[in-house]
Amino acid sequence: MTGRARTLVVEDDPAVAVVHRGFVESHPRFVVVGEARNGADALRLAAGLRPDLVLLDLHLPDIGGLDVLRRLRLLPGPPVDVVATTAARELDSVRQAMAGGVVAYLVKPFTSAALRDRLDEVWQRREDLRRAEDTLDQDAVDQLLAGPRATALPPKGLSERSRALVQEALARLCGSPGEAGSAAVPRDASAAEVAGAVGMSRVSARRYLEHLVREGLAQVTPRYGATGRPENRYRPT
Repeated sequence: MTGRARTLVVEDDPAVAVVHRGFVESHPRFVVVGEARNGADALRLAAGLRPDLVLLDLHLPDIGGLDVLRRLRLLPGPPVDVVATTAARELDSVRQAMAGGVVAYLVKPFTSAALRDRLDEVWQRREDLRRAEDTLDQDAVDQLLAGPRATALPPKGLSERSRALVQEALARLCGSPGEAGSAAVPRDASAAEVAGAVGMSRVSARRYLEHLVREGLAQVTPRYGATGRPENRYRPT
């Protein structure tokens, strides 16, 4: 996914809606594009705005949240992700929400950190789907069905073990911001430096580093030397 994930907040309590909007917009990958105070407005805005994500209260004054969830699934276009944000704790409500395809169920009151974790999972799931091939093998299907809490598998030809070693080596080489001077400029490392730390080829290290960048676990910045040829430098996010 490119850009920020467009989010619709559905909450009948204006004060709670303000809090939830703040929680969402504190996340760098999500932005609130609309708010609804009832089920009818939620469906109207979802049809017009086509959000990527809906935060859905199940207790609404007109249409029940579970009914809204079912109707959201009938909208044309790609299915929207839904996170239930509700005080409903009954097993039947949770079961129906799961059957309706919610990607997470948060019981009020919840913290900003709890929602942020779910937003991270939503983003990772959408990125996994975006990068998936048109035809999947069983391992890829199992990975997608395992849900966003599962670690994304490296692309074909890359091993999970080596991926972890590269990630650990990058963390060691970069250290924490400010350890080697200015706190405003974190240390970074080249693919060659990571390769030397892990004991693999520079080409292989670069492939794993680029995979970490795609996962959002690393950042890459080109650095221009005297010859004018840029060298990619990596650091953990």
